[in-house]
Amino acid sequence: MHLFSAMFLLLMLSTIPCEALYPSPEEGWQIYSSAQDADGKCICTVVAPAQNMCNRDPRSRQLRQLMEKVQNITQSMEVLDLRTYRDLQYVRDTENLMKTVDGKLKTASENPRSLNLKSFQELKDKVTQLLPLLPVLEQYKADARMILRLREEVRNLSLVLMAIQEEMGAYDYEELRQRVLLLETRLHSCMQKLGCGKLTGVSNPITVRASGSRFGSWMTDTMIPSSDNRVWSMDGYFKGRRVLEYRTMNDFMKGQNFVQHLLPHPWAGTGHVVYNGSLYYNKYQSNIIIKYHFRSRSILVQRSLSGAGYNNTFPYSWGGSSDIDLMADENGLWAVYTTIPNAGNIVISRLEPQSLEVLQTWDTGFPKRSAGESFMICGTLYVTNSHLAGAKIYFAYYTNTSTYEYTDIPFHNQYSHISMMDYNPRERVLYTWNNGHQVLYNVTLFQVIKTAED
Repeated sequence: MHLFSAMFLLLMLSTIPCEALYPSPEEGWQIYSSAQDADGKCICTVVAPAQNMCNRDPRSRQLRQLMEKVQNITQSMEVLDLRTYRDLQYVRDTENLMKTVDGKLKTASENPRSLNLKSFQELKDKVTQLLPLLPVLEQYKADARMILRLREEVRNLSLVLMAIQEEMGAYDYEELRQRVLLLETRLHSCMQKLGCGKLTGVSNPITVRASGSRFGSWMTDTMIPSSDNRVWSMDGYFKGRRVLEYRTMNDFMKGQNFVQHLLPHPWAGTGHVVYNGSLYYNKYQSNIIIKYHFRSRSILVQRSLSGAGYNNTFPYSWGGSSDIDLMADENGLWAVYTTIPNAGNIVISRLEPQSLEVLQTWDTGFPKRSAGESFMICGTLYVTNSHLAGAKIYFAYYTNTSTYEYTDIPFHNQYSHISMMDYNPRERVLYTWNNGHQVLYNVTLFQVIKTAED
């Protein structure tokens, strides 16, 4: 993929939603919202490389190699120049000696009788003085071969540089790289202005890894802002205590550089969430929520979710002790569950992250056993109608207005059995565990950028 052909500006109507693309491991590309019109609405998206993309670009490596070759050639030329200057001085110093030897040889050739023992010895001494000149002449021959080799390397470098220039056009590569980095900074700045939006689409799945059993959960920290790049994986849906912590997403993909946390109490279900460095999970065979701090490896708080069903009383359609589903979005920490007084319908509660106190509760009226999975985006609960192939996002409940609507947002359930689906507001992607595969989905939100005047 060429840098020029891949970086393009796609103009869009203000009614078209802005999209944030989570880069696939193979691509390393991201889409950011990049501008707004006079009304503050997002009107375009830009495809731009990640910050280290230019460093990984084959042409960048090729240019660095060419620069190294040029540097080597320059050093060789400097050495050659110094050596030639030194040897030339030596030749000039022996010039008179060579003329003397040449004269004596001519005299001896014209009059052999004049060459007595004394004259022969003098001539021999003079020739002996000229012997050090032989290595100098040999070095001259070696230098001549080096000059030919350097000339050939310069010719090859010229051909390669001409090919790169033809491919890249009139732009200077380093200048272009700086422009891309500047553009990316501006795009990130614009991205920070993006507000909440309504879900309008889900991308094709991006399979990050195949690991673990059929059921499980995996996640990154959902706190905004956060520079924490760790990834956590929890295999299984009941009685598990082992949490694997990977240093980066790349380490998770390769299954390397991880540490293990052994939770004090086992978990139930797959509805766990990491928020601001702590794991929130449902304690096995109870409606107790536990906040486990990774750094101190200790429980900071635990609290019962009053009236919430547990132990497969009100699970999602796939079962798996998924009675209590914890999640986070742009508005904070949430619990999705149901109670007997609510007749098995989904209940949403917003939680205080420090104390786990319930701040507010909503009854959605949607039966939880008819839901495959659910997730929160910008205070709206989105519910799928199945965990199997053919599933779609079927229902949305808006906590800001206490209203709901039925939706029809399809997505590709590639491995046919989703046991975990959670939104990460920091990355604006959906994390899913699908039949032993860890999969990401990009989401398309209808967003309006708020300006200072609004």
